[in-house]
Amino acid sequence: MRLTANDLAFGYRDHRVGSGVTLELVAGEVLCLLGPNGSGKTTLFKTLLGLLPPQGGAVWLDGVDVKTLPREAIARQVSYVPQAHAAFFPYTVREVVLMGRTAHMGLFAAPSARDYAASIAAIRRMGLEHLTHAMYTRISGGERQMALIARALAQDARMMVMDEPTANLDFGNQVRVLERIRALADDGIGVLLSTHDPDHAFLCADRVAMLNRGELVACGTPAEEITAPRLRQLYGIDVAVTALTLDGARERSVCLPLGAL
Repeated sequence: MRLTANDLAFGYRDHRVGSGVTLELVAGEVLCLLGPNGSGKTTLFKTLLGLLPPQGGAVWLDGVDVKTLPREAIARQVSYVPQAHAAFFPYTVREVVLMGRTAHMGLFAAPSARDYAASIAAIRRMGLEHLTHAMYTRISGGERQMALIARALAQDARMMVMDEPTANLDFGNQVRVLERIRALADDGIGVLLSTHDPDHAFLCADRVAMLNRGELVACGTPAEEITAPRLRQLYGIDVAVTALTLDGARERSVCLPLGAL
């Protein structure tokens, strides 16, 4: 399965946010989108998901123009994971995850045994069995993010779009979420995620794309594209990108900010 943007222009009725974006997500990979605040990442995601119409170019899902597909057809193939948030209603984790089955249910239909089984399987896959009956409003931010990923898994889509899934999480929970994302891709799911931390791409991504002022300025492997000049162009700060040797053999690159220009 492939989710493709071809020469895409995107924005709102009276405001164009970006244009000329061409990129592709394939099943089984993690594509990490980097960009400063206001660069258009969320608006791009909304357009890829069919929530906003393209202002130019097209979005294709396995060769089919997304604008020709009904909303539920897109939802069965591409799921969306927002940033974790504090809910107002005391749903259990199981109930939150079950909401991911909406794309497979008819209007006013009650969840079937298959829907319940899919939600429980997603909860187990994310390691949340101990929180199945816990109130979503009372669990931690990291646990809420895992629950939202489980909800997307229950949707049974082969593509996931994640808007800053590590936002507002502590260091440990960021790593746990990124490890789960990598595992999902290894199981054949395509994941497109945005983040403000280029080190996250080194941790879990196969490819990285960089968006600046609505323009795609780079797309390639993290090793190729996450360089000091690229990060200076993107964020306006001096950064050192260096490789560390781990366990006596493995190497991992990290970004060290040196200060504003």
